[in-house]
Amino acid sequence: MTIEIHAGEGTRMTRTLVISGGTDGMGRALARTYLERGDTVAVVGRDPAKALPGTTFIQADLSLISENRRVIDEVNTRFPVVDALVLCARYFRTHRFVTKEGLEGTFALDYLSRFLLSHGLNGPRTIVNVSGPGQPDGRIHWDDLMLEHRYDGMRAQFQAGKANDLLGVAFAARHGDRTRYVLIHPGGVSTSVAGEYDAATAMHVEALKRYGVPVEEGIKPIVARIDDPPAEPLTAFMRHRPIGLDLPSFDPGAAEKLHEVTLAVIGSTAGPI
Repeated sequence: MTIEIHAGEGTRMTRTLVISGGTDGMGRALARTYLERGDTVAVVGRDPAKALPGTTFIQADLSLISENRRVIDEVNTRFPVVDALVLCARYFRTHRFVTKEGLEGTFALDYLSRFLLSHGLNGPRTIVNVSGPGQPDGRIHWDDLMLEHRYDGMRAQFQAGKANDLLGVAFAARHGDRTRYVLIHPGGVSTSVAGEYDAATAMHVEALKRYGVPVEEGIKPIVARIDDPPAEPLTAFMRHRPIGLDLPSFDPGAAEKLHEVTLAVIGSTAGPI
């Protein structure tokens, strides 16, 4: 943190935040919130036209490991200290998509980018991973990680959600002495819900948007965790409600297995992390 001194206003603490998916939806709303407080905000996204004036925009396709590495290098060079890393980037696909690096798109964007940014940046004080912790439907398809044989958009999303739970567990085991890792489900929020949908799924998404809370309300639990990080190395929340870490979603053995599998995937694609 940096102390800024303002005549007649005393002192206040400013922070540096990095937000992936920071040009749309909740990521954009979070960027606006902290810009208005006078903080330094770097956002990572694909479209520079969507970046809020005043943010540091880093253009990248985070479904690519090579692009994540470039972002990590740029952030570490420009911002030696990051107070909070907020992971919001996601994209739903009804039909299976393979990146030019040969990886299934949802796994690459929704999980691998979070893994790379979490482990690659220079020790953020707090990491808030906006995912869907503790979902009972989530599972890792160890024998078909890229869902080559049984792809379904929801199956891909649930697998990425489970993977992020395990990412939090493995990260906290390694870096919990210096970084607070927070997994959070914001609940139903009326955002753009970026994705490529078939007709049936599109209708379902529109219904969810109608009943979701406004974005400004939806980000409140995230803001609370950024402003007042929990003391524990790893925590999980459904909005403001804590989720117990004794659920199968947070199994330490599975977390270590996925960590090693992920390193192998990254190493075979773009060199070791």
